Amino acid sequence: MPNGVETHGKGLRVYFRLDGDLVREPLKMAPTPDNIAHAENMVAMIQHEIQQGTFDYARWFPNSKRLQENTLGHWLDTWLDIKARQVADSTLRGYRGVIERYIRPRWGADQADRIDTVGLEQWISTDLNRLHSKTIKETVAVMRGVYKLYRSRNQAAHDPTEGVVVRLPDKDPPDPFTREEIDQILATPTKRTQELNLVQFMIWSGPRVSEAIALAWEDVLDIKQGLIRFRRSKVRGKYRITKTRRSDRVVELLKPAHQALLAQRAITEDMDPELMEITQRDNRTIKREHLRPVFRSTNTGRSHYDDFRLRARFFEAHLKKAGVRYRGPGQCRHTFASQMLTAEMPVAWIIAQTGHTSERVFRDSYADWIREDASNMRDQAAAKLGF
Repeated sequence: MPNGVETHGKGLRVYFRLDGDLVREPLKMAPTPDNIAHAENMVAMIQHEIQQGTFDYARWFPNSKRLQENTLGHWLDTWLDIKARQVADSTLRGYRGVIERYIRPRWGADQADRIDTVGLEQWISTDLNRLHSKTIKETVAVMRGVYKLYRSRNQAAHDPTEGVVVRLPDKDPPDPFTREEIDQILATPTKRTQELNLVQFMIWSGPRVSEAIALAWEDVLDIKQGLIRFRRSKVRGKYRITKTRRSDRVVELLKPAHQALLAQRAITEDMDPELMEITQRDNRTIKREHLRPVFRSTNTGRSHYDDFRLRARFFEAHLKKAGVRYRGPGQCRHTFASQMLTAEMPVAWIIAQTGHTSERVFRDSYADWIREDASNMRDQAAAKLGF
């Protein structure tokens, strides 16, 4: 049998080296002398084209399994399958949305090794230009992750995302509610008693909305002292334990938050528990617990599904009724932090209460408030030193 040709079952197969890899492709031909000679000529022509840099794999083997497994669409699916075991459902949903809306329609059928940086840059400046910079950056980040995986199998391949930079505008600073606005919000009458208790609780304890709606009476450590523990969150109807161990924290409730908790005690403490399926940090293990949510929907008696529904079905309308400029319920957390900074509480204590991932992140978010809070530190130091 000539070099580059071999029998494969009842047929023939050609083989050759491409980018250092030994490649084999079956031919739908019986191993007759004429077919063997034809296959030998085919290999010679392929090797010549490879040397000349003109070899087109799809032209020679349009139905090749290698081509199918080399499409970006194949690697997008492989990357998603791997991420499904690594990240939370909400994160995976975000990845899948970016892929199906933007990446797959443009690049899914292309060979991964034929996509270049210029093509990506043109795509970003035309097709993606209408999107927010954050969405563009997330889309490129997904492409970068897919190519990192692709190159683990094809080490000689070029990563077209190298050198692609997407800059973001300055992050919007926190937009907390003022004391006057807080009073307006909490004084505005509503039939949604539990939702208003929830807002008061969030403003004066600083949790993420997803943490507040996942709070259960089993997390109340001392009702008289106002000690609670945040140890899970609820996003789009699904429970999971806190993303980081730092977010799993015991919180000392200030008086208004404690009052909101006590008000809820009379409403929900004796209600039947709900079965909560709680995803653990490995994003695979599910623990099932029967727990009693502290805050429920006044209308349905069930726990809140997510922060989006709370915003759409209560918060936005209530702020309008209260005559307060609209900001999302997530600003309740910023309000707590800003109020504590204004009260000159130690930054370390505020970080512990809010469960921020690091002091750096907290200081970046509240830099202006910290500077404003510290504006009279020189005068205080002078007074203490007798200057």
